[in-house]
Amino acid sequence: MAIKVGNVEFYCGPHSVGADDNLEQVIVNFIDGAKSRLDIAVQELESKPIAEALIRARKRKLRMRIVTEHDYLRVTRAREDPWLSGGTHEENRLIHLAILRSNIDIKSDFNTNIFHQKFIIRDSSSILTGSTNFTPTGTHKNLNHVVIVHDKKVAKIFNNEFKEIRQGHFGKLNEGHDKAPSDVKVSNLPIRILFAPDHNPEMEIMKQMLKASKRIDFAIFTFSKSSGIDDTMLKLLKFGMPITGVFDKVQGANKWAATHDLKEAGAKLYAVSKSNGVGKLHHKLMVLDDEVVIAGSFNYTGPANALNDENIIILGDLDTTSETSRNAQKKIAKHARSEIDRIINAHGTQV
Repeated sequence: MAIKVGNVEFYCGPHSVGADDNLEQVIVNFIDGAKSRLDIAVQELESKPIAEALIRARKRKLRMRIVTEHDYLRVTRAREDPWLSGGTHEENRLIHLAILRSNIDIKSDFNTNIFHQKFIIRDSSSILTGSTNFTPTGTHKNLNHVVIVHDKKVAKIFNNEFKEIRQGHFGKLNEGHDKAPSDVKVSNLPIRILFAPDHNPEMEIMKQMLKASKRIDFAIFTFSKSSGIDDTMLKLLKFGMPITGVFDKVQGANKWAATHDLKEAGAKLYAVSKSNGVGKLHHKLMVLDDEVVIAGSFNYTGPANALNDENIIILGDLDTTSETSRNAQKKIAKHARSEIDRIINAHGTQV
């Protein structure tokens, strides 16, 4: 089951392939709990149950705005008869039409690169984020996580980002860099939130790793050896830092993947293949010293840092001197690391 520390909730899925939680139901329940407003920023909307929850919310007279990635609505080649339905991503297009017919404000392709967010702001007081796309594959086949925080300060941080998204200030169109949000504390848990490309999440992850003194564990979909994160790991490995990671086999086999250099340097690495119902390992998850969790939508690549629309949410702080805070962050970190271990044991093959 999910771990809950006061107003912070951490879910791992999908339950259909052995993880604890039904991520689709978690998202549906979050939407159904809305009273007045929903702002949604998500790369892909293909799940009919999630779309139905959004339509139910609209029928309850909620104010609602949605932003998605346009690539899941268009076709790559013009059809001979464009009036015929069918083809790749047709379910996305049908859901998009149903959303429009429900008089919901939905727009796409604000970012000319990849709009990779996965978050919901509810009633200006709660947020849902993580690695999970709102698709049947994302919620029932791919290994993913969801973070929910009930806090007005955190909701305001995401609301400011949503406003910027609607202005289209990303990548080459980024007309100004906003300051990184201030850290907050929710239920005694320190939280830091950063958005790409403005806040350079890659650098923050590197800084967090350099604070670690015991171990680093990660589960990551795409990890490029051109990022500074792998350089930091290689340096830490030279100093004897134990690093264990699990990744998607297809992504990790690419020539540009960081996995090759990390393996040679002594990292303990595992790959997850498509088998026994698992689609992809899609997490963007790191645990430091069994105390701090770095979660969100951010893959460890250069484009994710400089061009794409992304977020990271850091749960915990290795520098905290508060025993109450350390106890809170250890609970979530223990849960996240146990899921990484479960994935390795149930689905991983050592490389």
